[in-house]
Amino acid sequence: MSMAGVPGSTPGKDLSWVPMAAITYLAHTEGGTSIRALARKLGCHASTVSRQVRAFEALRDDHLVDEALRRLGPQVMSQPGAGSCLKETRMTMLPPPAETATTLTESRLNREALRVLRRLCEKGAVLAVASEMDKAVVVRETEAGQNRTAVVDRDIAEAMALKCWISCDTPGRVSRYAITSAGRSALGQLMARAENSAQGFAESQAAFLGQDAHLPEDDAAEGRRRLRHGIGESPLILLARRRDRDGSRFLAPDLVRAGERLREDFEMGHLGDTPRTDWTDILTGRTQPAPVVPPAASAQAAQARVLGALRDLGPGLADVALRCCCFLEGLETTEKKLGWSARSGKIVLRIALQRLKRHYADLGDSAGLMG
Repeated sequence: MSMAGVPGSTPGKDLSWVPMAAITYLAHTEGGTSIRALARKLGCHASTVSRQVRAFEALRDDHLVDEALRRLGPQVMSQPGAGSCLKETRMTMLPPPAETATTLTESRLNREALRVLRRLCEKGAVLAVASEMDKAVVVRETEAGQNRTAVVDRDIAEAMALKCWISCDTPGRVSRYAITSAGRSALGQLMARAENSAQGFAESQAAFLGQDAHLPEDDAAEGRRRLRHGIGESPLILLARRRDRDGSRFLAPDLVRAGERLREDFEMGHLGDTPRTDWTDILTGRTQPAPVVPPAASAQAAQARVLGALRDLGPGLADVALRCCCFLEGLETTEKKLGWSARSGKIVLRIALQRLKRHYADLGDSAGLMG
């Protein structure tokens, strides 16, 4: 039996990202289907279904999980007994009411989760969620204080909690979520999938500023290693730990924040998804970045902020800022790719970050991450 036969249903709704155990839970609680009937439909023992139901009932104490299940409930079942359509439910669910319609798809979830989970792997990073806000933020505790490193749509945060990629140990008016072992495993799979995509991480860096797209094998392997293993901290954070001969910090905390702000806008604007882009033409205004799909005002605003910042920096400074802050290249690699002398990159990077800090200070709140 297909859900298409239920009045008012919309076939083909992409909710394949929903865990099957969550659908089983909703089929029982929302659709009224007995555990034994669900077990027969799924071809498993009734105790297995019972454990899944109990597990998700316990998870409803989590605010994000509870919200996600409330959104999904009307889409799974419209009447008692509709749980007999369980196997078709993943691909054909009833649409939610108009006021709660969602655009969340598996591809969007995976793309956003890759960005957010990488941030949550950084030391001291948590996802902060306030009940009255429609966005969540990733914040990171540093020696200089609390630094916001990512903005997350509410439905993405709910989906990650529903899939147990994040969990909350400190619920409250502002709940704080940390990445789980399941989240780290999912991140590894998402990064491997991104590595195997048509463009690939190393090739996208080769296209930067018109460089030859065919990198030597050693450079391509280096790019793949960075993608797979470089999830703990960005090169900018690692550089900030270094000290000059006089003992002063290699990069001051406010300069690191400026660079991290550029990186966050770069990721929010999906600029890393644009393959073989001629960044020279983009920065001079001759071409535009690849459009965001699906269109999102926040992503388009983030793209505009990145382009505005880089054009303000100008040639040379924009090169090193984009490579080190956004493409996550180390200084030595950047110096080699740009043909600079050894140890000259740190001076140029510091100047670029100083200019970037001044750029954001001049813009004030208009350059905020919320778009």
